[in-house]
Amino acid sequence: MEENQILTNNKKKIKLDFKDSKYATGRRKTSIAKVWLKKGTGIIHVNGKNYESYFTRENHKMQLLRPLEITELKTTYDVKCNVTGGGLSGQVGAMVLGISKALLLFDPDLKTKLKSEKLTTRDSRAVERKKYGHKKARRSFQFSKR
Repeated sequence: MEENQILTNNKKKIKLDFKDSKYATGRRKTSIAKVWLKKGTGIIHVNGKNYESYFTRENHKMQLLRPLEITELKTTYDVKCNVTGGGLSGQVGAMVLGISKALLLFDPDLKTKLKSEKLTTRDSRAVERKKYGHKKARRSFQFSKR
């Protein structure tokens, strides 16, 4: 099966044509999102599934639609995304950055709207590494004086 074909519940193949699209990548924690954006009707596919079935939490869905709602382009663009690594929250954050970057490729005038909402900058926070002599990154082993 090709990468741009999706099986639905009744086993019918849907062809997703992303030839005239813009591509951008987004990263968050350990997640990497490859995002393709093209003119369309507002359909969002994540790893071959509809975004509503991929993300079950409401706050993830709201967060994902945020760049499109701020720019008032929710029904103007179709989004296709492949996300790897991390958990669902990190994947949503990576997708938001990727969608924002791709929107800027279509229309650079949107930068002021997206930048004021802090959607164009990568959130560089990641898990701190574990140190030797400690139980976790900062937690030490229990100390007994006597």
